Amino acid sequence: MDILYTAIQHAHSGLRWVVLGLLLAAIIKSAGKRRGGSVYPGKDKLALFGMISVHIQLLLGLVLYLWLSPKFNFDGNLMKNPVARFYGVEHLIGMLAAIIVITIGHAKAKRQAELNKGWKTISTWYLIGLILILISIPWPFRNLGAGWF
Repeated sequence: MDILYTAIQHAHSGLRWVVLGLLLAAIIKSAGKRRGGSVYPGKDKLALFGMISVHIQLLLGLVLYLWLSPKFNFDGNLMKNPVARFYGVEHLIGMLAAIIVITIGHAKAKRQAELNKGWKTISTWYLIGLILILISIPWPFRNLGAGWF
């Protein structure tokens, strides 16, 4: 189980950079398009790939959360240990909220494609999701036992 835990943990941690890059690129592109672009969001796959990447992160995170991670357990002392509390509550809720926001934003933009208002929707909702993700990441300077990769 240690090898599987390490592999999925590294995949989850490494994919973080892909997610951040795709979301940032989708936000920048949609912000530029909303100023004068005529192509509607349905033809742009960058926002779709950003949404897919956060859902893959969710699946990897749930595998870690439910079965593999030794960083927390369900023994009733979750709130007393700061590391276990972060991973078991703060990280989980923050990331779920971000994924929900990004998914709603993508769905709204898809419905607004014919009106050419989807670019503003993507840039706004994806930016909110990105901020939630940045707040919920266990950065090394937070002393939660995580590294840059």
